[in-house]
Amino acid sequence: MAGKSEGQSTTATSTKGSADDGTWSTAEVAELRQTLQGEIDRLTRELAEAQIDLVDLVQDTQDIVGDDQADVGSKAIEREHEAAMAANTRDVLAQYQHALERVDADLQGVCESCGGVIPKLRVQAFPRATLCVACKSAQKR
Repeated sequence: MAGKSEGQSTTATSTKGSADDGTWSTAEVAELRQTLQGEIDRLTRELAEAQIDLVDLVQDTQDIVGDDQADVGSKAIEREHEAAMAANTRDVLAQYQHALERVDADLQGVCESCGGVIPKLRVQAFPRATLCVACKSAQKR
């Protein structure tokens, strides 16, 4: 009975008590889902704006008549920078979408590599985390 009430109390104290035992309350999952969806929406808007900026830069680059070499080079660097930023945004967006898919499959807090527990505090601090600390450290090597 004590274990049952302890599990139910995690709803009231979203990060206290069983913060690292891998048990997620309905409220915590809803909050995580909302955080992920908010980031997906934000990144989708950023990507759309970046695409518009890139189209403008490409059109501007095509209009190089009368530009000196410095202007042409500057435009090329700006275009490459914007393209790199858009690619990064796409990558981060994909990570958030993947994390949301994992939440929908009730796999938040489960390491994709070893199947172990990803501490709840880690997921709450870094919502797109899909690896436990040990597997993430091993991946970086």
